[in-house]
Amino acid sequence: MTIILESIEHQYEAVIGLEVHVQLSTLSKAFCSDSASFGNLPNQNISAVSLGLPGALPLCNEKIIRYATKLGLAVKSKINRYNFFDRKNYFYADLPKGYQITQDNQPICIGGHLKIRLENGVEKEIILNRIHMEEDAGKSIHDIDNQYSFIDLNRAGVPLLEVVTEPMISSGEEAAAYLAELRKLVRYLDICDGNMEEGSMRCDANVSIRLKGDKTLGNRCEVKNLNSIKNVQKAIEHEIKRQIKLVSKGERIEQNTLNFDAVTGQTSPLRSKEMANDYRYFPEPDLLPLVLSDEFINQIKSEMPVLPEELYQKFTSEMNLPSYDALVLTSEKNMADYFVEVTKFTAHYKMASNWMMGTIKSYLNDHQMGFDQFKIPPSEIAAIINLVEDKAINHHQAKDQLFNSLILEPYKRVSDLVKELNLLAKNDNDELSLFIEKAVERFPDKVKEYHNGKKGVLGLFMGELMKLSKGKIDPQNANKLLIEKIESLR
Repeated sequence: MTIILESIEHQYEAVIGLEVHVQLSTLSKAFCSDSASFGNLPNQNISAVSLGLPGALPLCNEKIIRYATKLGLAVKSKINRYNFFDRKNYFYADLPKGYQITQDNQPICIGGHLKIRLENGVEKEIILNRIHMEEDAGKSIHDIDNQYSFIDLNRAGVPLLEVVTEPMISSGEEAAAYLAELRKLVRYLDICDGNMEEGSMRCDANVSIRLKGDKTLGNRCEVKNLNSIKNVQKAIEHEIKRQIKLVSKGERIEQNTLNFDAVTGQTSPLRSKEMANDYRYFPEPDLLPLVLSDEFINQIKSEMPVLPEELYQKFTSEMNLPSYDALVLTSEKNMADYFVEVTKFTAHYKMASNWMMGTIKSYLNDHQMGFDQFKIPPSEIAAIINLVEDKAINHHQAKDQLFNSLILEPYKRVSDLVKELNLLAKNDNDELSLFIEKAVERFPDKVKEYHNGKKGVLGLFMGELMKLSKGKIDPQNANKLLIEKIESLR
């Protein structure tokens, strides 16, 4: 049965569009001065405007305009110069006004694209339909009491950007890669913290299937409020299989809004899918139109940071780093910024990358720290790398002695520590030859084992040389001279 289902699955393709709600990192809400902070006691961040009381009037928060424009510029959207808001009308207990202020016909950002890279190296441009501004609804809580639901309106009115893709994503893996890339981007732009577990980003996935080669879209189902990248991928993969199974049995796919249970990994119907006319959109009468000037947009352009895609191209093209290294280094802005600073003091880019992804990252992970909390100056990490590349010290000394000393005294200079710790490698071949003579004399039986083909005994000799030299030898040079000496004793 499994084999038959797999053969049927290959006949279909998925067509997926994502709607991602990005909660903006503003101090106050979209249309009033209530705090937009997370984690306060229920119903603390509210006012007459949040509650939708009669006579309360909204006032637009300028930062949501700036942040929306910033994201639009980053994804190469067309910025709409003439903006107005609309009311999206629907009734729900956590929406006290009975409508949500949003943008319908004239979003602030039109089009755009975001590049994703899959694990197999495939690259794909995900085309965006729009980015529009809106306010969030409150939160309904159903798991506190068996009889009653509770309403927390702290989130009501918090500013959002809704980022809508074209229906061109074809798998759960692509959706996960897109969401990870979008989260990375909003963090680089410093407009959203990207913490999905706190609801800072929430994703709705519209999933449909069709026979390969068919141009007609099938009925779509929308999986709502997915709160992690992993859950987005799992929900989509399950929904694709569910729809194919229904169609293969001759059943019709109903256009429903679905819930995803992360524990069971399954979707279930919430309600029938709403259409745009169900919401009775009309222009928001209490907010004036917004006209964005060239000066306003140019100012935001001047404030844009270097974006992850630009850094990826710089690392792979100019520094010749592997794609994997570039992806890891650009995964978070603080890491990328630190690496760029290191490379201002060393041209050994690959070793710098290895230190970033290895020694430094391991230390930070072990101590639950980020690069913004790392105290060692980039110039000193570069100094260590240069010493190793110049064979003045070896990797063991660099990591276990110099790096660890800098952790304890991060404002010391590497040049001073090298002298204090007496770490400069002994490259004098006469002295090294003397150490090799002593090691060979101590283990004559191991010399015979080497001659009989047991090359692994070299490790024992190298360990002995490290002891005799107190670690101050160049391992590569020592290994070469050691082999020459043992070979001469045949």
